[in-house]
Amino acid sequence: MSGDRPPTSIAAWKPHVPGIAEVFHAHFTDHAYPVHTHDTWDLMILDDGSVDFALDRHRHGATGTASVLLLPPGIPHDGRTVTASGFRKRNLYLDVSVLPQRLAGRAADAPVIDDGLLRHRIHQLHAALVHTDDGFEAESRLAFIRERLHSRLDALRPRAPGREANRLASELRELLDSRIRAGMSLHAAAAVLHAHPTHLIRCFKQTYGLPPHAYLTGKRIDRARRLLLDGHRPAEVAATVGFHDQAHLHRHFTRHVGTTPARYKAVSTVTRTTSPDADRPTHTG
Repeated sequence: MSGDRPPTSIAAWKPHVPGIAEVFHAHFTDHAYPVHTHDTWDLMILDDGSVDFALDRHRHGATGTASVLLLPPGIPHDGRTVTASGFRKRNLYLDVSVLPQRLAGRAADAPVIDDGLLRHRIHQLHAALVHTDDGFEAESRLAFIRERLHSRLDALRPRAPGREANRLASELRELLDSRIRAGMSLHAAAAVLHAHPTHLIRCFKQTYGLPPHAYLTGKRIDRARRLLLDGHRPAEVAATVGFHDQAHLHRHFTRHVGTTPARYKAVSTVTRTTSPDADRPTHTG
């Protein structure tokens, strides 16, 4: 990173609001997310700068404060900075009680939403979320956001069945989901599914856009984020989610999230103050 670039900073916490798994605010100057998936919906607004990302192997871009980005669960995506100044963003990770999984295909076809009212409502929700005693307001604002997102997604044409329904890929994904901590060797999975190992990898990558090992790592990172937000120590988290040791967790977590597990845990425990922008809890890297 060059000396004149502004520092990277993040804030992350788990609010007591049903449907919101995590709030994540960040300013990245040179971070690039690897291809990964989430169990949750990623609802994002930009406060400054530009971001470039691929979703389901199609590239998209967003600039400035006009757009809303909605990345669905289970569909691979990446992300990277575009300019030297990077970008500032605010994310809400929403579970399927807010938006059902069945809408993921429609969302993947149109992840950048040009809707000023929706963006304003998301901004208002973030402002409410920095006050731990404003849970009722936050729930109310989330209800209006959910209604508007449902309306937009329901108006889109459903995606036709295709490679996502590939039987082998789906069965391998189920195996991996059931063994996130313990993991599974490729040859063991191939034996269970009665398929050649390389054919299994090709089917999975064609269907989900990333190889099985990258999918499993992303699932472990998602689980690690939740545990760190709940106050668990990185060493404990590493063993719980299936990494070999804390160093193994550290390497993959930093690559995926843009900060270390220890820093991520630290900023999530800082008491939030009244301002969602100037005074929110941050860590500067």
